Amino acid sequence: MIDSGPLSPPHSAAIDESILESHGLGDVPDTLHFYTRSQPTVSLGQFQKAAEAVDLEECVRRGVAIVRRRSGGGSIYTDGGQLIFAIITSESILGSTPAGAFKAVCGAVAESLRGLGAHAAYRPMNDVEVRGRKVSGSAQLRRHGSLLHHGTVIVDTDLETMDAVLKGTATRPSARVTRLSDLLHPAPGMDQVKGALTCGFGRLFEVEFERSQLTEPESKTVENYVASCYGNESWNMRR
Repeated sequence: MIDSGPLSPPHSAAIDESILESHGLGDVPDTLHFYTRSQPTVSLGQFQKAAEAVDLEECVRRGVAIVRRRSGGGSIYTDGGQLIFAIITSESILGSTPAGAFKAVCGAVAESLRGLGAHAAYRPMNDVEVRGRKVSGSAQLRRHGSLLHHGTVIVDTDLETMDAVLKGTATRPSARVTRLSDLLHPAPGMDQVKGALTCGFGRLFEVEFERSQLTEPESKTVENYVASCYGNESWNMRR
């Protein structure tokens, strides 16, 4: 398990992909990665058009960064009030289909949140909800027999900014989500949520996670990814 703490948007995306690459080469074991964003960020799906998904002027005004991930799906707003997790494992462990992997991982997230007192349930294909409102969403990327499943848990995020910067929906984006801070009193802290997820994923994979750090080759790959794409406006803003 790697707990990175707050990360810049380019580095957070680069670290996940670097671990996936190393895992596909057989250089590192299955890995659980936790982090938060060091600044408010919109994460675009790989094939989205930035100008259609995001209010670019509002992002500039509010200091919201934009990063384009390699996994698919829609745009999401993240900030320091959301815990982001990534699981890097072999495709064969969670099944060969995306649906099976989403069901397994999102089911473990739901179980973990129920342990905190939230009445969470998995909703196909990639959400965890409480009373019909999303508290966690996920996306996947597969490469060389390895799987990256990354997602967020909404602990206490800025819903007003979320509504201001995300476009392309008929209703306010925040109308579809809920926060643990609104559901549980007292609200759980980030470390408490990390602990719950660590236990939940441990049960899913039948392992006990050991703390670790990026290897030296992974760290070099991270910097290469930041320079070549995630820190590069031509990658993040491409039409």
